[in-house]
Amino acid sequence: MINQLIAKEIGANVSQIDAAVSMLDEGATVPFIARYRKEATGGLDDAQLRNLEQRLGYLRELEERRNVILKSISEQGKLDAALRTKIEQASSKTILEDLYLPYKPKRRTKGQIAIEAGLEALAEHLLETPNTDAESLAETYINQEAGIEDSKAALDGAKFILMERFAENADVLGALRNRLTKHAHLTSALIDGMKEKGEKFSDYFSYSEKYLSIPSHRALAVFRGRNEGVLSVNIDGEPEKEGLQKTQAYEDIIIKTLSLDMGHDSTSTRNKWLSTVVQWTWKIKLSLHLETELFSALREKAEKEAIHVFANNLKDLLMAAPAGPKVTMGLDPGIRTGVKVAIVDATGKVIATTTIFPHAPQNQWDKSQRTLAMLCKQHKVDLISIGNGTGSRETDKLVAQMMKAEPDLGLQKIMISEAGASVYSASELASSELPDLDVSLRGAVSIARRLQDPLAELVKIEPKAIGVGQYQHDVNQSHLAQSLDNVIKDCVNAVGVDLNTASPALLANVSGLNKTLASNIVLFRDKHGRFNSRKNLLDVERLGPKAYEQAAGFLRVMNGDNPLDASAVHPEAYKVVETIVQKSGIAVNDMIGKQDVLRTLKPQEFVTPEFGLPTISDIVRELEKPGRDPRPEFKTASFKEGVSEITDLEPGMILEGVVSNVANFGAFVDIGVHQDGLVHISAITNKFIKDPRDAVKTGEVVKVKVMEVDAKRKRISLSMRLDDEIAIQSSGANKGSENRKPHSKRSDKSPQGHKRDLRSKANAGSANAAMGNAFAEAFAKAKK
Repeated sequence: MINQLIAKEIGANVSQIDAAVSMLDEGATVPFIARYRKEATGGLDDAQLRNLEQRLGYLRELEERRNVILKSISEQGKLDAALRTKIEQASSKTILEDLYLPYKPKRRTKGQIAIEAGLEALAEHLLETPNTDAESLAETYINQEAGIEDSKAALDGAKFILMERFAENADVLGALRNRLTKHAHLTSALIDGMKEKGEKFSDYFSYSEKYLSIPSHRALAVFRGRNEGVLSVNIDGEPEKEGLQKTQAYEDIIIKTLSLDMGHDSTSTRNKWLSTVVQWTWKIKLSLHLETELFSALREKAEKEAIHVFANNLKDLLMAAPAGPKVTMGLDPGIRTGVKVAIVDATGKVIATTTIFPHAPQNQWDKSQRTLAMLCKQHKVDLISIGNGTGSRETDKLVAQMMKAEPDLGLQKIMISEAGASVYSASELASSELPDLDVSLRGAVSIARRLQDPLAELVKIEPKAIGVGQYQHDVNQSHLAQSLDNVIKDCVNAVGVDLNTASPALLANVSGLNKTLASNIVLFRDKHGRFNSRKNLLDVERLGPKAYEQAAGFLRVMNGDNPLDASAVHPEAYKVVETIVQKSGIAVNDMIGKQDVLRTLKPQEFVTPEFGLPTISDIVRELEKPGRDPRPEFKTASFKEGVSEITDLEPGMILEGVVSNVANFGAFVDIGVHQDGLVHISAITNKFIKDPRDAVKTGEVVKVKVMEVDAKRKRISLSMRLDDEIAIQSSGANKGSENRKPHSKRSDKSPQGHKRDLRSKANAGSANAAMGNAFAEAFAKAKK
C-alpha cells in the first residue's frame, strides 16, 4: 500500500517503486541506484529517489503509529468496524491523531470527574432534548457526597462532559481546521517597551497577512520576533469581522458537524445552556489548540522551504566551476595582522607560505609586491585567489599593480568567498591535513584550494559556516543537517572523486563509504602508495564487497592499470566494454574518447539480461568523454577599477559581480565593496518568476545596475533588468529564462511586501549574521 501511494505521488509505476525500496532497504545509496540501476527503477533520477526515500520514511512512521493506535483502542474494547476503517484510511499523522484523541490516555479532566459523579445521563438528556427546563432537571442530579452542591454545579459538570466530547471529535477538528486554514490571517503587534530593541522587526509591529499566502521568510521573521520577546503573534480567524461575528462561523461549524438540535425557543434554559457549551468548546477548548496547531504547521512549512533554499544554494556553490589543477596562490587578506600567503601545487599540496604587510600600520607596499612577484616566479604560479574579507579590495589592488609590473608572468587573479575558511583553519581535519602549518596560514591554503576545486574543499567545512542559508539557526537542525548531507553526497558522486588525491572529508561522502572507511583508504594510500586499480580497494581494512559495489563507480584511478578505472563505468560492467571491444576490433585505449568510432555503435546490439539499454547507452557516452565533469566552465567576475567602497557607488553604475546568496525574495550580489547588494525578485528579470533561482544561481557572474545607495546605513539596491534584458552571464541561466513564458500578474509586488522581503536578510545565517543585520536596517526603505 505504501509503495502504491508513493508511485502515485511521484508519477511512477509500482514496480519501479518496489525495486527502489528493495534496494534502499538492502543498503544501496541514492546516487548508486540513480546511476547504476536504471533498468530496475525505470530511470528514476536522484531527485525522485530522494523524494521517495523521504516519503517512505514518513509513511512507515505513519503505519507504525497506526498500528500502535489500533492496538491501544482495541485493548480498550472500543474499536468498532467504522472506527477501524477511518484509522486505516487516515492519510496523515494529523488525521490519525484526531481520530485517536478521544481514546488517548490522559490525566483526569473535569469532564471525567463529572462522569464519575453521575452527570453523564444529565448531559445526554440535555443534548438530545430541546426546550427542556435545564435547571429543574439538574436539581435531580444534586449529590452532596459527589461534590454536586446545587443545580449550577450539575449543569457545569454536564457542560464539561460535552465540551470534551465535542472537542475530541475528529470531524469537528477537521472542519474547523479547514475553515481556519482558508480564512485565517497571521497577525503580529509590537510588545510595549520593545520598540528600540526590536527595530529590525519594525515591518511586523502592526502586521497581518493571509495564513495561506505567507512566504517562508516572513513567517520565520515573525516567529523570531516572538521568540525574542518583541512581537505578540496571533491567528485571526475572521479578520474582516468584528465582535461576536468573529466566533460565530466556528460555532456554527461545531453545530452543523455534530448535527446539534439547538431548539427554537431562545428563552429555554436548555437551549441557552447548549449554546454556552458550544461557545466554550470553541473558545476554551479548540481555538487555542488549533491556533497552536496552525503555528506549528506554518513553522514546519516555512522551515521546509528555508531548508530547501539552503540546500539549493549549497548545491550551486558546490557545483561551481573549478579552475582546475593549476598552481595557485591563496591570499587571506588582513590589515593589521597582514596578508597570509599560501601557494599550492596542481594537486593542492602546500609548497610555500609567508605573511606580507602591505597595509597600515606597517605599509610595506613595495616590499609586499616584490615578495609576491618573487614567489610567483619561483613556483610558476598560474592563479591568484583572493579572499573577500576585510582588506580584500586593498589586497586586490596590490596584486593588480604587481601583475601590471610583471606582465610576463601571465597571472590571473580572482576574488572568491572566504566564508568558512576560519572554521576550517581551526578544525580537527585541518590539523591533520596541515599539522605543521600555523592556524593563521591554513585559511590561505583553503582559499587557494577552493578556487582549484570548490567541491573538494568546501566539503571540509560545516555547511552552516558557508553562509548561504536563510534562517538556518531557526529551523529543525536534524532536518537541515540531513538535507545538506544529501546535497553534499549527491554533488560529490555526480562529479566523482580521484581515489589517489581525495581528502578523507571528500571520500566520506562517496556512495557506500563513511568516515571510518575514508580514513582507512587514506591510511592504506599513505602506507602502500597510490592505488593502481579500483580492485585494490578490497584490500582496505573493513571495506567489503557491498561497500565496493556502492563506491567503485564514483572513484577514479587516473593513469592506472585499467583505463576504465578513470571513468564512471562501473567495474561490474567492464565485461560489456570487453564485448564492445571484441565486436569492434578496437583496443580500449584506442576507443576511449574516439567519438567518431563510438557513435557508429548500436547500443541495442549489446543488451543482455543483466545490462539493459539505459546502462549500455550510459557506457557508450562515458567512453566518448571519460570522467566528464558536469560542472560548468570556469569564469570570473571583474570588479570595476576604482570602486572598492560603498562610498564609490553611484546610482546608474553598471557593475559586474558574483551572486553570493539567493533567497525567496531576491539575490544578493558581491560587487566588490565589502557589502553585498540586493536584487529584489521583481528586479531580476522583466518576466515573472516565482523563484529567483529560476533565473540566477549562487556563484553566477552577473551584471547589475546600482539603483539606490545609502552609505551610512550600508544600503545597496541593485537591478539586473538592464535595458529590459536579463543580464546573467551564464549561458545556462539565460537559456532557462529566455524560454520562460511571462505570467499575467505577480502575487506579491506591494511596497509593503517588498520591504518585508528586503528586511528578511536580517536572519540569513550565522556566517552572514552581521552583514544580515546591516541589510535588515539598510533595505527597510528600498524601492523597486
